[in-house]
Amino acid sequence: MMGCAGFTCSKNSLCALNILYVMVSMLMIGIAAWGKWFGLVSSFQVVWGIIGVGVFLFLVALAGLVGAVKHHQVLLFFYMITLFLVFVVQFCVSSVCLTINKEQQSELLEVGWNNSKFTQMDVEKNLNCCGFYHMAINETCTAACFPHATCNTCAVKLQEHVGEVLRFVGETGLFFSFTEILAVWLTYRYRNQKDPRANPSAFL
Repeated sequence: MMGCAGFTCSKNSLCALNILYVMVSMLMIGIAAWGKWFGLVSSFQVVWGIIGVGVFLFLVALAGLVGAVKHHQVLLFFYMITLFLVFVVQFCVSSVCLTINKEQQSELLEVGWNNSKFTQMDVEKNLNCCGFYHMAINETCTAACFPHATCNTCAVKLQEHVGEVLRFVGETGLFFSFTEILAVWLTYRYRNQKDPRANPSAFL
């Protein structure tokens, strides 16, 4: 793409990137709906949060795709600004995911655990554990091990995987953040190129 200097090449590259974003957004929406449908995630906040991000990404990608196909200056401008802001946020979040230490991971896990009863139920059910650091006698648990009183605490189970999850999220976020800055660069250059099929004397 870096050696792509022509109008058609810039247009096709921008379209390809936005088609990729559309596919990713549909995948996010589909995974959230699938998780809710099969009972893997019971928290509506988590499901609607993922769906909301997917819909936002879909709309941004659609605006970029339409703007690229029609060489629409206004759409391309707002697409470029929005995508740059998304890049800044995503790059910061990805960097934090890759640099957070074990103590900070434990603190974030405990905050997330305490903020949602539905999240607690999902974790207990899927990781087969009960309680965070300990479990009170009068508490209930959705884990299969609970009736047999053989459950480990969920903090232990979560800490086994949280480092890998954060690294995966951080690396994936960084990858997409660099595709976003590439899309911003392509959009900026594409907006300033003239369509060879248009009137040569027309201003774009």
